[in-house]
Amino acid sequence: MDEADRVEISAMAINVAIPEDLRWRDTRRDEEFELQSLTIRMLPDGSLAAKAYGRPVAGGRGAYVSFPVPDRPELTALVAAAADEASRRWATHV
Repeated sequence: MDEADRVEISAMAINVAIPEDLRWRDTRRDEEFELQSLTIRMLPDGSLAAKAYGRPVAGGRGAYVSFPVPDRPELTALVAAAADEASRRWATHV
């Protein structure tokens, strides 16, 4: 068994800023949030899972609560582009 066979990666994750024109708002526990970042995970089967995070619109720190990413073509494209860029960077790591 070589070294690569002994490494079990359960997931890889990247954090991506959501461009202002793609941001949206959602409500949790009667508090409105503006979603500003994505955490994208590559799962062991190679598929991607994404959650959105943001700040309360009213200000303050608020809770670190995840929100689902809406099924919008421009957000799907952002997730794919981020995964492609992360892949490129991982492939050239030193």
